[in-house]
Amino acid sequence: MIITISREYGAGGHSIGRNVAKELGIEFYDRDIINAAVKESGLEIPEVERVEEEITRTEAFLRMISPASYVGQQNTIRTIEQHIIVDLALKESCVILGRCADDILAKANIPSLNVFLFADDIHRAARVGELIGSKNPTEIQKKMQKTDHARRAYYEQFTGRRWGDSRNYTLSLDTGFLGYDTCVRLICDAARKADAFQE
Repeated sequence: MIITISREYGAGGHSIGRNVAKELGIEFYDRDIINAAVKESGLEIPEVERVEEEITRTEAFLRMISPASYVGQQNTIRTIEQHIIVDLALKESCVILGRCADDILAKANIPSLNVFLFADDIHRAARVGELIGSKNPTEIQKKMQKTDHARRAYYEQFTGRRWGDSRNYTLSLDTGFLGYDTCVRLICDAARKADAFQE
């Protein structure tokens, strides 16, 4: 069973994904995919992260007037990650965080349980404050908005679908309301049932 997790910033995607993988006894992939892409492309890690996470409307405009090398580099990274994600899914059961894995696997005709995690601003702000080491509400809010905007732009550019639209996912879970442990249990239960159905 392949589980993909998309998430709002601060909704606990990394923690929940890692615990789901641990509970099911399967691998968890996040930054590992970026590192693998770097090894294949020869690019520096900050450049790969920038191309992945910082696709905004301003950048979309700049790409139209920028040298073709920028677009070529972006497409190279995207192609490498697509191959890596498909290879991982064909090799073993795993949890893949982000990277439009749900769309990549759908286009490759590989079944997956696709999860979207979200939470209200209060719960997310508390988590983001811990992640960035800040108690400044303005700083936390700006970080949440910037990261969510980048993820939304990246997802929608490469998939043509709305990020966070429940119709694009098998499960959409409010981690603030349900709590991380309940979300882990629900995802694991759904994965086990889906896996049994496919056998």
